[in-house]
Amino acid sequence: MKRSVFLTSLLLLFALGMSAQTTDLARIEYLNLPFSKSDNSINRYRALVQAPIPINKEKKNFFVVGFEYRYVDISIKDDLDVISFGNNLVTSTQQMDAYVGYTWMQTEDWRFGGKAGIKIQSDFDGSLETDDYIYEVGAYAIKDKKKDPEEGKKPYRLIVGLTYSTTPGRNYPLPLINYYKEFHPNWTYTLGVPKTNIRHYLNDGHKDAIQAFATLDNIYANLHQNFVPLIDQGEDGTVAESIQMTLGLVGLGYEHFFTKHLLFYGYAAHSVYTDFRLEDGDGNKVYKINTENSPYFRAGLKFKY
Repeated sequence: MKRSVFLTSLLLLFALGMSAQTTDLARIEYLNLPFSKSDNSINRYRALVQAPIPINKEKKNFFVVGFEYRYVDISIKDDLDVISFGNNLVTSTQQMDAYVGYTWMQTEDWRFGGKAGIKIQSDFDGSLETDDYIYEVGAYAIKDKKKDPEEGKKPYRLIVGLTYSTTPGRNYPLPLINYYKEFHPNWTYTLGVPKTNIRHYLNDGHKDAIQAFATLDNIYANLHQNFVPLIDQGEDGTVAESIQMTLGLVGLGYEHFFTKHLLFYGYAAHSVYTDFRLEDGDGNKVYKINTENSPYFRAGLKFKY
């Protein structure tokens, strides 16, 4: 029972924005994105650590702190893009997150929580500036019936919430919903944003699993040296102030548990929506870098509670 409560708490606290719901205590990850019909590519390195701290074990209240680091290696080699960037070619960006959260049992079935954090997202071409900082807040509720479903129902879990960040061009809160269900022995599905999947465990011990999924991924970084691209594509914006990428993906994944808590995961996907671009401070597109749908590969190690 204690493990179930702890797991539910982590799920609630780390369901923020584009970072999918996670019970990871630690993670390292590598992403490779070779753009189709292009010599451009992206490689991303990610590390994550999260620490839950019991505040009141009797009331099942938890305080959580977390840190995440992402380094994005950007290789822009297409001739027209190199000309357009001129002397302002972006070769890398970095993201550093720090956040705190608190969660508590409101009723026998519902657990509530809140989270606040700060991100630094920048090309780090000089000293940090105001536009490098992104602030986030979120509020959530979760009903977890995986261990004790109602009579006649399959095990399930529902997460609903609302998040808000100061990301330029997104001056509105985003809803979050995630519904998980075990619908057949060794089969589960999840419906939600940013990830929907169907998973099949290859053995009764749940040491190996495959899944089909649809998900979103993104990159954002403030540019210290704002510039006007030398090639005008006729977009609404004029001055490039950030570099961004948004992907819609479908693919297959594999997971292998080395132990009860340590696992390897690998995903092979293809984008169905690709928008790698420069934007101004109002969220207007300035220059399209890549829009061709492309292969996507991601793998890593997780240590889960």
